[in-house]
Amino acid sequence: MAFPFKAVIFDMDGVIVDTEKFYFDELAVMSEELGLGITEEERKRQVGMSHQDFQRNLQMWMRRGGRGELTGDEAEAVYNEWASHRPRPYARLLNPGVAETVEALHELGVRVALASSSPLANIEKVLDACGLTGRFEPIVSGEQFHQSKPNPEIYLHTLDLLGLPAGACCCVEDSVYGIAAGKAAGITVVAKREERFGFSQDEADLVIDAIPDLLDIRDPGDRAAR
Repeated sequence: MAFPFKAVIFDMDGVIVDTEKFYFDELAVMSEELGLGITEEERKRQVGMSHQDFQRNLQMWMRRGGRGELTGDEAEAVYNEWASHRPRPYARLLNPGVAETVEALHELGVRVALASSSPLANIEKVLDACGLTGRFEPIVSGEQFHQSKPNPEIYLHTLDLLGLPAGACCCVEDSVYGIAAGKAAGITVVAKREERFGFSQDEADLVIDAIPDLLDIRDPGDRAAR
């Protein structure tokens, strides 16, 4: 039986690259160095959060750390200045089998898209570092919308660009926010198993242990990979 979808829409952070744990640990270091008092629970809630919500959290943390009332962009500028001194090894964080799986999907005639809450500049930087430039079409960033995941708009827009109905596509997610966005858009949601942050992936249609397992899906209603 052939692969059951005409297109696969990938999330990026946590799916293509294992950046969620990197950012989770990075926030702890920044909190300590800048005196922001970010709790572990706040860092866990950050996993998979939209860029817009991340900016709002930065504003709150900067205010709490005595840096006054900053706009979202100003708060992010403080964060970016701090992070600029810490290299981000995206190529090393590439999840095993991603490149091979994307290539196999192309060979099967399956379209491969990307819908990430991250800013487009960051998406492009990650794909370039991982040797994946040009392998996803279309690429949609959450910064294009007033609110990204869990709002389904990013997925609905991606479906429009693909010219395909939701039933012809699946998305690959990891976080609660991403899973909720995919489900709200009517897309079959495949979750890459994630057990480090204490959230549930029960709302996903299917949970796989590794990205190459995606190629084994034959029946979109089969939840056996759990």
